Amino acid sequence: MSVNPADPNRLKNLAEALVQAARRAGADQADALAVDGRSVGIDVRAGGLEQAERAEGVEIGLRVLIGGRQAAVSSSDHGAEAIAQMAARAVAMARETPVDDYLGLADPSQLAVHRDGRDLQMAEDAAEPEPAVLQDMALRAEAAALSVTGISQVESANASYSHRRMWLAASNGFSGGYIRTSHALSAVSITGEGLKMERDYAGESRVFAADLPSPEQIGSLAAERTLARAGARRPPTGAFPILYDRRVSASLIGHLLAAVNGSAIARGASWLRRDLGEAVLPAGMDLTEDPLRPRYPSSRPFDAEGLPTRARRIVAAGVLQGWTLDLATARKLGMDSTASAARGLASAPGPSHSNVILSPGQFSQDDLVSQMGRGLIVTSMLGASVNGTTGDYSRGAAGFWVENGQITYPVNECTIAGNLREMLMTLIAADDALPWRGIEAPSLLVEGMTVAGA
Repeated sequence: MSVNPADPNRLKNLAEALVQAARRAGADQADALAVDGRSVGIDVRAGGLEQAERAEGVEIGLRVLIGGRQAAVSSSDHGAEAIAQMAARAVAMARETPVDDYLGLADPSQLAVHRDGRDLQMAEDAAEPEPAVLQDMALRAEAAALSVTGISQVESANASYSHRRMWLAASNGFSGGYIRTSHALSAVSITGEGLKMERDYAGESRVFAADLPSPEQIGSLAAERTLARAGARRPPTGAFPILYDRRVSASLIGHLLAAVNGSAIARGASWLRRDLGEAVLPAGMDLTEDPLRPRYPSSRPFDAEGLPTRARRIVAAGVLQGWTLDLATARKLGMDSTASAARGLASAPGPSHSNVILSPGQFSQDDLVSQMGRGLIVTSMLGASVNGTTGDYSRGAAGFWVENGQITYPVNECTIAGNLREMLMTLIAADDALPWRGIEAPSLLVEGMTVAGA
C-alpha cells in the first residue's frame, strides 16, 4: 500500500498492513512500527547562516517470530509489493536464526488500554517554527556569548525542531501510537588561542518551546563556562574525592542502570548480577523511574511491546528492588516484564529506561566542595573504559581542582578511576538536580577515587 500524506491514519494502516503481510508470509507472530518524522536544524557562525538541514520521511520496520526464531527488517518503501517482499524476506531470515524459546509477544490481557500520549503532553500542538525563527534564536545565542568579555569566537550556535509520530501494531491485537516533539538550542564558545584555547558549551531541549531557556541564557551560560576553563592544567596524581557536577552526574547513574538491565543480568555480564535485594546505594537514597511524567522528552504511555508503563522504584532506601526487563528477559529470569522494552525499526525489543530520578540530598554543591577539602570537580568527560562485569571504571575528565574547600584552578587532561560498586556506596548527593533530563541527578560526591594527572 502507498502512503497518503493527507490520511491521518496512514501510520496505523501501514503498521497493520505489515503485520497482515507477515502472517500471510508464514509468521506465527509479528509486530511492526511505522514512523513519520521531520526535523529542521539551523547552524550559525560569525553572524550568518552556516548550515541549514531539513529531513522528513516515513519508515517502517517489521519483526516476525516463527517457532522461537525471530528476525527484523526495515524499509522506506511503502508500496504493497515492497511490503509483501519485506515480509517474505523477514520470514526467510527468521527461519535461519537460532531458536530462543523465551521469545514471543505479550498475552492480550497484558496490553495497555491507553494507547496515545495526549495525557502525557508529549507533543506541542503548534505549527513547525519557520527557519527564520530558528536562525534568529541561534544568532541571539551566538551574540549573547560574544558579548561576554574574553570570548574570542563562537564555534557554533544551533537551533532545531523535530516532530515524530510513531505507530506500533502487533498480531496479538495491539495497535497504538503517539507523537513527540522537540525544541533544542545550543552554543559552543571559545576563549584563548592556539595551545591555550579552551571551549565549553551550553544546550537544552524541551518538548514545548515555552519551556526552553532563552537564547540569551544559553549563550551567556556557554560563555561563562568557557571563561572558567581558561588556564586549565593537569591536577596532581593520587587518591582524592571526586565531585561529579550535575552536568555529568547522570553518566554515573547510567552505569548503574546498565548493570540492572535485564539483558546484562540474563547473560551474567553485570557487576550487580548477585545483588538483588542488597544495598547498592547509600541508605536512604532512592532511584525511581517514571515514564508517565508530563512534558518530559522520554515519557511514553506504553513500551515497545504494548505493555502499559508505570512508575517504579529501581532502588529504595539504597536497596536494589529489581531488574529492568522486557518480555524475553523477564521470561529467562522467571519474572514479570517491567514494561521497559524499547526497539528500533530493524531491531528486536530490549530493556531500556525513561525518566529516571535520583533522590536529592540536603547539601548545596558549595557545601560538598567545602566538605571534600582537596579533590576534583568533574564538569566534562571523554572516553570510557568500563568493565560491565566487574565494575572497574576509568574515564578521561576535566573540571576544577579544589584546595582547602575552595576552587583554585581549572583542570584538563586527567583520568579518574575506581570501581563502580565501591564508588556508588560512598555517594553524597547535592540538592541541585535540573529538571527535563532523562536521568535527573544532582551533583554527586564520591570518596577515594584515583586521579592520574601531572
